[in-house]
Amino acid sequence: MRIECLGCQKVYKLPDEQLPVGKQVSFPCPSCKTTIKLDLRSKAKTDSPAPGIQTPKNEPKIESGPAAASAAQQLYGKELMNKILKKIGDLPPMSQVVLKARKVMADKKSGFKKIAEVLETDQAIAAGVLKMANSAFYGLSCNVSSIHQATVILGYKILGQLITVMGASKNIDKTLKGYKLGAGVLWRHSLAVAFGSKVIAEKKYPVLDNDAFTAGLIHDSGKIILDNYVYARKKEFDNFIKSGKQSFIDAEKEILGFDHSQISYEICRLWNFPESIALAIKYHHNPSLSQSSELAYILHLADSIAVMGGIGAENKKHQIEEGAMEYLGFDEDDLNQISDEVVEYVNNLGKNNE
Repeated sequence: MRIECLGCQKVYKLPDEQLPVGKQVSFPCPSCKTTIKLDLRSKAKTDSPAPGIQTPKNEPKIESGPAAASAAQQLYGKELMNKILKKIGDLPPMSQVVLKARKVMADKKSGFKKIAEVLETDQAIAAGVLKMANSAFYGLSCNVSSIHQATVILGYKILGQLITVMGASKNIDKTLKGYKLGAGVLWRHSLAVAFGSKVIAEKKYPVLDNDAFTAGLIHDSGKIILDNYVYARKKEFDNFIKSGKQSFIDAEKEILGFDHSQISYEICRLWNFPESIALAIKYHHNPSLSQSSELAYILHLADSIAVMGGIGAENKKHQIEEGAMEYLGFDEDDLNQISDEVVEYVNNLGKNNE
């Protein structure tokens, strides 16, 4: 059924099978919040828009069954998602230097000199790469004084991870009021998941270690986009979480109609990352829905290790999905070992960026 809101004149389409035929229902317009009433007791079979009836906001609602509530929530979620995607350009883009460097590194014919030439065009990234390359964590026996030298000594994989870190840091290292994360908290969590994903991949799927690091670094980018929307509905989120029965991710789905992983997926596509990385990020909370993506399982386990270790976690109800550890062939001892490595990595990298 096509429905027109008399408040803002927007036309919506609700699936007929989700409408409770034979009843009167009402729900707020997702756009202007005007109450839309539908009288389905004698629903006519027509394609013309059914006019909504504008009513005062304090007027009691007519009976609304579960089907009507579900349809309204889906409608709201779809409209909000479209609104967010139209404004997704508000997120500072991944540095063009980083994107170009990634492209050069993907070309087997390119050499270290070419990569260095690209990185040297951005002083901030060049300085950051040198600073990280000279950090105690990488244990180099000599001082790295040039980008060209860094590319040769570190090699493609580590260098790729470093420049991705530099490119993402401008977007991720900020305060998120909606998610109650202070400055740098999401950044530390992202670093933890990136490194944890890399370690897991090296143990089980070495060919994926570089993609795993990248996916881990940007897996929660959607939180940056959603933060203002979450903060605007702070009371609803607080009440939902206080119930103690469900997670923050459940709250996102219930209140917004989708969660941050879906927005992160769209950001990946905007930044032209490989579809395999985008899909892994989309399903990193539920890898079993990813059609057996090893990268999704890797990301899920690394995220779980960081969350349960208290590194940038807002989700106290987090649990490892049933069967995920078995899929990767890990046990509790493996998790504890990786957790120790992750903590060391984040602490050392943090010290060298103060």
